[in-house]
Amino acid sequence: MPTYILLLTLTPEGREKVLSDPDTLLRAEREVHVLNVTCMGIYGVIGEYDSVTWLEAPDNETAARFSLAMGVQAGAHVTTLPAIPLGEFRSGPHRVAAAEATRDDPLENPVEVYLGPG
Repeated sequence: MPTYILLLTLTPEGREKVLSDPDTLLRAEREVHVLNVTCMGIYGVIGEYDSVTWLEAPDNETAARFSLAMGVQAGAHVTTLPAIPLGEFRSGPHRVAAAEATRDDPLENPVEVYLGPG
């Protein structure tokens, strides 16, 4: 199942919630229910973001629903990143479809892209 990383930055209201109740983010994670989403963990971090959540969801739309609900529940701005395991890039060159201006079907002329040692 695809993996997503959510980077949360608390809003001023969210900071107030966390100051008065330190379990706010944990509670938000438990209370947000989106079908077929598994939250694998939530971590507090130091730096530009206040927390990072790792989840599995079947597709981008489902992950976005969870992200929106989590942001509302926690009082946070959320940046959602689809995560691709690096091992999937280890098989050498990959074919990427590139459209040519003169072609109707962009898949007729795939371009070889080298992503590093294979």
